[in-house]
Amino acid sequence: MIDSVVGVTIWTKNLDQLTLFYKDTLGLTVHSVHEDFVTFRFGEMRLNLGLHSQVEGTNKDPYRIMVHLGTSDIHALYEQLSGQAVNFIRPPERESWGGWVGTFLDPDGNILQILQQP
Repeated sequence: MIDSVVGVTIWTKNLDQLTLFYKDTLGLTVHSVHEDFVTFRFGEMRLNLGLHSQVEGTNKDPYRIMVHLGTSDIHALYEQLSGQAVNFIRPPERESWGGWVGTFLDPDGNILQILQQP
């Protein structure tokens, strides 16, 4: 029986550029670094970036999977990231279920969302 999600990996040809974006722009704390793999840890959950020989260029189907990054103050985070030239394709908006969601792109064109629970 599956009882949790333990990690998500975003594959790239641009590991250095993505690592800088996730670490320096988004402010995520690096858990471990290897030559071809970087891990960010949130409790038991891992967000990984890795080199992959089958990945070329930007994401050609970016709406297929979205990583949601939680925040307790979506408006302050939106202002901070916008000031760092993060490419938001949707500013924070209240959802019908009461939470707030903002959507942006990483340097590889992957779609990420910041999410504030109600």
